Parts: sequence; structure tokens; C-alpha cells
Amino acid sequence: MAEHTMIDAIRMALSRALDEDETVILFGQDIGIDGGVFRATNGLMQRFGSGRVRDTPLSETVIAGMCVGAAAHGLRPVAEIQFMGFLYSAIDQLANHAARLRNRTRGRLSCPMVLRAPFGGGIKAPEHHSESMEAMLAHIPGLRVVVPGSPTRAYGLLLAAIRDPDPVVFLEPKRLYRAGGEPVEDTGAALPIEQAEVLQEGDDVTLISWGAMLTEAREAVETLADEGISAELVDLSSLKPIDRATLRASVEKTGRCVIVHEAPLTAGLGAEIAADLAEHCLISLLAPVRRVTGYDTVMPYLRLEASYLPSTDRVLRAVRDVMEFA
Repeated sequence: MAEHTMIDAIRMALSRALDEDETVILFGQDIGIDGGVFRATNGLMQRFGSGRVRDTPLSETVIAGMCVGAAAHGLRPVAEIQFMGFLYSAIDQLANHAARLRNRTRGRLSCPMVLRAPFGGGIKAPEHHSESMEAMLAHIPGLRVVVPGSPTRAYGLLLAAIRDPDPVVFLEPKRLYRAGGEPVEDTGAALPIEQAEVLQEGDDVTLISWGAMLTEAREAVETLADEGISAELVDLSSLKPIDRATLRASVEKTGRCVIVHEAPLTAGLGAEIAADLAEHCLISLLAPVRRVTGYDTVMPYLRLEASYLPSTDRVLRAVRDVMEFA
């Protein structure tokens, strides 16, 4: 079977959704004729027509608002925001309308829409192109937030998001778009949207991460194995809701935990996970939960970008600290 990159898998899932459900439509800046800034929708307008794959004005507020209106009237819109840093102006539509529609209408209407957004650093992009603001989105009641960590997960989770009756923000780690491939079969099978995945089992420490930071986490797991430390690696995948059961079960087994994310430290999603583990796994914990994150600064320009992103060495230092805790 041929190998597919994450961008291939996303395009494959979008094509499958358009083909199997005539209510699915795509919105976004330059997604039609040009195939999107990262070419995720390349060729889809030519195949399905401009009525279902639509270029929009340069207005994220309009894009999100169009999705809410279309979803409320029986369609399943999937919109692309070119970069996560452009998503701020769409928060009004997401928080005040998309996420509240079911509650506002007492269940009469739902809002089955997906907002796709490339996020994170690592590709030396300019300002507003490398944000990781997932905690802000996860704080909105009624909104689901999903991050795939591999081509296979991108395919299955995107199909699940499109079929979900509620609004989903689908964050795509652009550093992983073309960072390698794996076999992905176009079966139309969705993956459970609220379930974390244990990528590697271990006994001594739990590493929890998502998105592009899984790269550094995997490298750390391999190095730790050479040092005789058995690390369990968990891909969170669903940032809202969080699969707390899987995380708790892992930490109850290992007794130690390091959380790795690219977003800034303060009020990042790692803090919520650490608080939950402290509340429910205190008796099992053998050391304080550690977080390895970005810094409480704006993502710097390309010259300092690597200094901002959590490195494998920082992850290793954190793991060694919790292993040595007495």
C-alpha cells in the first residue's frame, strides 16, 4: 500500500466526505482554484464543483458565520482558516453562536460544522502564522477540539469530526503535514473522536502530548529506553473533551507524568491535565506532574523559533527529574 503524508490523508478524508454526503460543503480562502495555502483541497473544486468547494472573501468572521448559518439549515460545512493566528476574529461566531446553538434552541437545532486550522510553529513562518491557542478554544462549552498526530489519525478523526452533530475545531499540526508518511487506506472508517491513543506502553513514566510535539516525545521515549527507563507515550488527540480515563489509568500504572505541549505555559491545557491528575491520582503519584511547554511570550520570528519550541532535551530533563524525585 502506498504511503500518504498527513496532507494527503486530510485531502483523502475531505474527498470521501464530499463523495458520500451531498450536504458536505467546503469554505475557505483560496481553497478552490488554488487548493488552499497548504494544498489540502487541491483538485477538489475541479472534481466536485464550485458549488460545493467555495472560495471566500478574506474574512474569518464571514467564513465562520457562513458555517453556522449553513449548519443550522441542514448542511455540513467544513471551513479552512489559513493559519490559527487568523482565528481570533472567528471566536465570536464559535463561542456565541456555533457552540451555543443546540442550547439556545433547546435541542431543536444543532451545528454540525468543522473549522480546520493549521497551527503551531516549526516551519519558520511570519507573525500570526505559528500560534498554539488550543486552550482558548477548549475553554468554550459546546465546542470540540481535535488534533491528529499522524496521517492515519488525521484521516479517521477528520471523518469523525465531519459526521459529528456538534461543532468541531480541527487543528492540524502543520509541521507534520509533509514530515513523513504511512499507509492510509481510504475505507471511510472514522476513529473515536473523544479517545486518546496509547502510542507506546511503559511502566516508569507517562508522557502526554499532542500534535507536532509527539515528535520530540517519541525521540525522548527512545532515548529513555536506552537509559533503562520505560516510558508510556499517550497522544491526547481530543483536547475537548479530554479522555481523562485513559490518562488516569496510565498515570496510576506508572506513578509519574510529564506533559509536553507547544503552547505557552500559563493556563495551557497541560495545567488542566495536571490538576485532574492531582485530584484523581494523588495516591498513585510518586512525583509532581511536570510540564514542558512553550514560553509565556509571543511566538518569536524564525531566528529564535527553535529556542521557543520544547526540545527533546527539555523533555528528557523533565523525565529525569521526576524519576529522581524522592
